[in-house]
Amino acid sequence: MVQQIPLVLAILPFTLPLTLLFVLIYKVRLCVFKFAFKPRSKPVIIVGNLTVGGTGKTPFVIYLTQLLKKAGYTPAIVSRGYGADGSIGPSFPRHVNELNKNGFNPAICGDEPSLLAMRTNCPVVIDPNRTAAVEFASALSGVDIIISDDGLQHYKMARALEIVLIDGERMFGNGLMLPMGPLREPLSRLDTVDFTVVNSGFVDNRLSKTSQGPLNNAID
Repeated sequence: MVQQIPLVLAILPFTLPLTLLFVLIYKVRLCVFKFAFKPRSKPVIIVGNLTVGGTGKTPFVIYLTQLLKKAGYTPAIVSRGYGADGSIGPSFPRHVNELNKNGFNPAICGDEPSLLAMRTNCPVVIDPNRTAAVEFASALSGVDIIISDDGLQHYKMARALEIVLIDGERMFGNGLMLPMGPLREPLSRLDTVDFTVVNSGFVDNRLSKTSQGPLNNAID
């Protein structure tokens, strides 16, 4: 009887080189954009994650917007605009609030950006080029701070604060970078962010170093 090779070992010769290439590209991009010129803008708070898949960024952005408003700020939100069809409608950047004035328009604005505009009553700007979205939002009247829904790995975008959301149930999977694991960046990246927020789970010793901070509460 022929013994089957475990799937993880069978695909290792294919996934390992890709993972090493992904790590190399990550390090090169990080080095290049670290020293690249970044246009001046209003302060940007990035809400992102290290893993592929959802971690509850959109609900947290809504929550953070409410906190900032209570503190006297006038925030705007920028997003890549997932779901927005670039082949129709006006050119980017797109001001979601203005485009949705006559009704919900997900084909042009995307579902989540439209939801953010409706739930927060704040300006929402979308553009695949997040830096362009930030520049557009910074020029809007009254805006004094910007929240980026995702974009942690968009190093070209300047940032004043980084918040990483973590799925408390899935955590970091096997702890490896793509494609062998779910990580977009190595776990050591957590040492450089300002806050970590564990969503729908509990903090364990893997976060003992990064779990100190006033925003580090579980968000249901």
